[in-house]
Amino acid sequence: MSTPSVIHIPVVKVNANQSAREEDSIAIEEPLEIKLEYGPTDQREVRNISVTMRTPGHDAELATGFLFTEGIIKNADEIKSAKHSFIACAENKENTMLVTLEEGVLPNLQNTERNFYTTSSCGVCGKGSISAIRTVSSFAGVEDDGNMIHSIVLNQLPKILRRHQRVFDDTGGLHASALFTPVGELLLLREDVGRHNALDKLIGAAMMYNWLPLQQTILVLSGRASFELIQKAAMAGISIIAAVGAPSSLAVELANEFNITLIGFLRDERFNIYTGAHRVMIPADEAALTAPSA
Repeated sequence: MSTPSVIHIPVVKVNANQSAREEDSIAIEEPLEIKLEYGPTDQREVRNISVTMRTPGHDAELATGFLFTEGIIKNADEIKSAKHSFIACAENKENTMLVTLEEGVLPNLQNTERNFYTTSSCGVCGKGSISAIRTVSSFAGVEDDGNMIHSIVLNQLPKILRRHQRVFDDTGGLHASALFTPVGELLLLREDVGRHNALDKLIGAAMMYNWLPLQQTILVLSGRASFELIQKAAMAGISIIAAVGAPSSLAVELANEFNITLIGFLRDERFNIYTGAHRVMIPADEAALTAPSA
């Protein structure tokens, strides 16, 4: 049985001078504790890795995606299982996810403190964090794959994303991350109250499908583009990111460092290209290239 993502509560709705008692849909937000089991057969160790506030659903994808995008594991082959655990207590089973690694696999836990910045408000140090990502990313320095998208296709992606945000339709309160092909075909979409969780779920699913690296896809974000989202996308080898909202300065810096095309304010058939403009085909540019010289 799937875990519900929405609850229904009584509210008083006010419209001008009119009020009425009705039922409203609210996105569920609950903590998820991610634990990691690893080590040789006779010396297995369980370690608490993170606690994140999330919308229940796709928890295994969230946990495995988080471990991958934070550089703790390298690929899906290192994972033996990922399931809700009774380790904490039976009553909290649905909010504890245990990821068990194969024997002989040693997770990268040397800098686990960095893995908690997604749940804090203090942010991270720019240069140091970018250097850390480069050291743990399996796809850092991969040659440009020629992935491109036409602006006409790009302008349609937010509409397609919106049509498939099922939980958002009920609650109006969830972020979404989605993967598209360069011709605008929706491959995968995940929603969550946390924008970083939505992307971890998406990348976790893609990893389990053996889709990585995601060089031939376009990542679309329903909100703003923050450093943490660009970091996670870079870990998965994504080369084009389009956000409905604004990017941060550090997001632009990281996208430029990793040769990622970063697009912001993608809505109403308008957008800004902050980095990697060579991957976006624009009709006006095409006309200029083919126009005969005077």
